Amino acid sequence: MLVYGSAVKDASPRELLSALHARLRQWEAMAPGLDRHAALVSLFIDSGSLAQGVLDQDFAERRHDDPGPLGAACVALPFVLAQALQRSWETGFASVPPVPAAPFQALGRLPLPERVGLSVPEGYAYHALYPEQYLEAAKALHPPAPPLVVGIRGIGASLSCAVAAAMKAPPPLTVRPTGHPYQRVCSLGPGLERELLARAENTDVAIVDEGPGLSGSSFGTVADFLEDHGVSARRLCFFPSHAGAPGPMASERHRTRWAQARRHLTEFDALFLQPGDARCLLARWCEDLTGRAHRHLEDLGAGTWRRLLFPDAREWPPVHVQQERRKYRVTTPRGVFLLKFAGLGGFGEHRMLRARQLAQAGFTPPVEGLRHGFLVQRWMEDARPLSRVPEYGRQAMEAQVGGYLGFRARHFPVDALERGASVAALLDMARYNTAQVLGEASCAREFDGWSRHLGTLAREVRRVETDNKLQPWEWLVLADGRLLKADAVDHHAGHDLIGCQDVAWDVVGAAVELGFDAQAEARLAEHVARASGRPVSEGLRAFYRPCYLAFQLGHHLLAATALAETAPQEASRLRRAAERYAALLRA
Repeated sequence: MLVYGSAVKDASPRELLSALHARLRQWEAMAPGLDRHAALVSLFIDSGSLAQGVLDQDFAERRHDDPGPLGAACVALPFVLAQALQRSWETGFASVPPVPAAPFQALGRLPLPERVGLSVPEGYAYHALYPEQYLEAAKALHPPAPPLVVGIRGIGASLSCAVAAAMKAPPPLTVRPTGHPYQRVCSLGPGLERELLARAENTDVAIVDEGPGLSGSSFGTVADFLEDHGVSARRLCFFPSHAGAPGPMASERHRTRWAQARRHLTEFDALFLQPGDARCLLARWCEDLTGRAHRHLEDLGAGTWRRLLFPDAREWPPVHVQQERRKYRVTTPRGVFLLKFAGLGGFGEHRMLRARQLAQAGFTPPVEGLRHGFLVQRWMEDARPLSRVPEYGRQAMEAQVGGYLGFRARHFPVDALERGASVAALLDMARYNTAQVLGEASCAREFDGWSRHLGTLAREVRRVETDNKLQPWEWLVLADGRLLKADAVDHHAGHDLIGCQDVAWDVVGAAVELGFDAQAEARLAEHVARASGRPVSEGLRAFYRPCYLAFQLGHHLLAATALAETAPQEASRLRRAAERYAALLRA
């Protein structure tokens, strides 16, 4: 199935470097505390993204990793910020010495490409992966000699700097495994290969990345290279983001090694929640917004929020539990609040801005603020999911949904270069997914005719930050009859294929998920047009419908496969949902 895409944004490295230096000066003027620490984390993340972008561009030109002085200068930037971050963390966000300007100046003196592609560091953006976890994991070790640290780009460019800083090791080397997602390979130039093997000859090697994912092949291929060149497996250690094993696509060699390997991590719960402690770190970060918690945070992640909204488990909607954002409910004398991970650094700041705009317009729950990656909102205690309110009026639903989508289309436009699948990519996905389930004949009938119209369709697309998740349980009906959208700020920025689309994508999605017939969908499009100030393309609506269904079909089938062994009941729900999309697609 084709479901996932790569989130890459084009940028000028010199402009990024200049902006980072200016932000560093602003950070130095901030008062000690959580906000200053969070700003330092943001600088650290963005410096790692800059290093990733420049080094990946160098890799693309050479077709292997061998950047020499450029590699050292790129990594020096997140490394010096990691040292400052470690100091801030260890002192409880107290004063941190000024960060030296030399690494900024050294990188600025080197020839840099005009433009580079910055990949989204998914752990920081989506999965509540904090660099402080890697600082803690590395700090707990006391090797007889500082190890060689190897970071796997993208996010490993910065995480490896955190590990090296905490272990008092030299700045890391970084590599970019490439190829099929389940069979990555390393491509090292002669200079980097000599340096890597020479430094690994008499010391341990720490390999750093997030994951492992479905195959663990990024971790695995770096370890394969070292072992194949004489480095003992006993001297390899790994810094992953979770304690689980590689997924079902892992090779036997990688699976066996992982089971026996030294793995070092500090998990989110142990560091930030301290189960049973009402004043855990996360609760304390948010106390100025929520008040002091009088009992421990209630975990609503991985689909557990359904227990509160659907008393009968037979009504539970299907969710891909591995992709859900972390979220917690906290009760204080001031009320009940939802703490949801929105992203570190600029990711969280952008999503808080969107959440405030939507709340002020009356479309989403009120927003209290953002605290080091977590968005704080009021918990709507009297709300019921729309799927449990069958008597809710269809006309009112069409008007509110249309107004919401129109507001997004008017206020959240994106640059034409902003990430989002092209109409050609959507057609390829729809054809492939449909062929996998319904057969090639169905593809020929439905999709061949669209190929002639891709140019016309592409010219009609006006990309916006689409919602992309409009199922009935995503809508909340309040006691006074108001309809609010939950979880409304970041699905356009997920790590799937779709990204930002024309608002017609959401019109089709709402019609499919809320059971609108053709006439109701047309009325919804009229509401959107009035609220947005421009008509919704009928051609795009017609094209998007099979694409939407094929995407959801693939998404739910892949999720069911991933959860078949660990969560069979969840997998069954996902398969039933996939059957619905398949039936609609077949029709």
